[in-house]
Amino acid sequence: MSMNIRSFAATAETAPVALHHIIRRDPRENDVVINIAYCGVCHSDIHQARNEWHNTIYPVVPGHEIIGQVTAVGTNVTKFKSGDWVGVGCMVDSCQHCASCAEGLEQFCENGATFTYNGKDRHDGSMTYGGYSEQIVVSDRFVLTLPEKLDPKSAAPLLCAGITTYSPLRHWNIGKGHKVAIVGLGGLGHMGVKFAKAMGADVTLFTRSAGKEQEALRLGADRVVLSTNPDRMKELVDHFDFILDTVPHQHDLNPYIAALKRDGVHVLVGLLEPIEPAFHSGPLVRRRKTLAGSLIGGIPETQEMLDFCAQHDITCDVEMINIQDINQAYTRMLKSDVKYRFVIDMKSIEVEA
Repeated sequence: MSMNIRSFAATAETAPVALHHIIRRDPRENDVVINIAYCGVCHSDIHQARNEWHNTIYPVVPGHEIIGQVTAVGTNVTKFKSGDWVGVGCMVDSCQHCASCAEGLEQFCENGATFTYNGKDRHDGSMTYGGYSEQIVVSDRFVLTLPEKLDPKSAAPLLCAGITTYSPLRHWNIGKGHKVAIVGLGGLGHMGVKFAKAMGADVTLFTRSAGKEQEALRLGADRVVLSTNPDRMKELVDHFDFILDTVPHQHDLNPYIAALKRDGVHVLVGLLEPIEPAFHSGPLVRRRKTLAGSLIGGIPETQEMLDFCAQHDITCDVEMINIQDINQAYTRMLKSDVKYRFVIDMKSIEVEA
C-alpha cells in the first residue's frame, strides 16, 4: 500500500513552501525506504520552488541533500539493512545502460538522469519528491553509505555542495604542487577551499567582499585576494593551474582567465546562464587555456567523496533550522546570510498535523 506522508511543498511559483501531503510508492524489489533525519537547503531549491528555471511541475517538494535511516528494503536489496545511516543526493535513477552510466557518470546519463525532485519516475511516470518530507523511497543503486565518522547533520550538504566541488577537483587531478583558486565563499566555495587544501594544493580565495580573510584562512585558504583590486589581479596573471568558480550569478570571467597559467583550467559550477560581460577567447587560444563546466558527480564518485571526507575530517559548516522556517531561510540565502548551508531537522515536521 502506497504511503501518504507529510512534506513541505510549493504549490505555485508565488506560494510559500508549506505543509503538503504526498504519496510515496510501495518499495519495489530494488528499493530502499528511508526515514529522513536531515535535509540540506540548496539554492536550486529556491529556483525550482519559484519556477525560475521555467520547468517546475507543481506541487514540488524540494530537497536533494538527504540523510536518514533505512527502515525497509526490497527483496533484492543486499547492500543495506534497517537501521543503516544513508544518504541520497541529486539523482534517484538513470537508464543504467548508456556509456555515461556504464562509467559511473549517471549525472551525464544520455537518456536523462531522474532527479530527486521535479523529475518523472522512469518506470511509472509519477513525479519525484525531495527531502523536505518524512520519508523517501529510492533505488538501492542511488543510495549512499554514510561513513560512521561523519556527523549526519553536517554531512547532508556534501551530497550536493560537496560533490559539486569535489568532482572537478578530482577530475582534473588536483594535488600537491598545484596552485588553485576558489571564486566565492558560499555554500560551494567553502567546500572547494576545504577539498583543495586536503588534496594538497596551495589555495587562494577570490572574493569581492572585504573582511573574509580570517574566515577563509580558518577554512584552509592560504591567502585571500579581493577580485575588485585591479593591481592585485595584474600581479596574478599566469599564476594558477586551476580555478574553481562557484559564483551563481553574472560576473566578469576575463580577469580569472588571465590569472591562469598556460594549460590552466577555469571550471564553472555555479553559473547556469549566458556569460556576461562578454568573454574574450583570445587568452584561451594564445595560452591553450580551458574554460569548462562540471555537474555534481556520479554515484561511485559521490561515495568516494564521502569516504574522503571521513578520512580527512571534512564536513560542511551548517546552521540548523526547523522545516517551518524554510521560507525565512530562502530569504536569508538570497542575502547570503548563512554560513554556509542551512540544514533542516526533519523531526520538526512531526509538530504539523
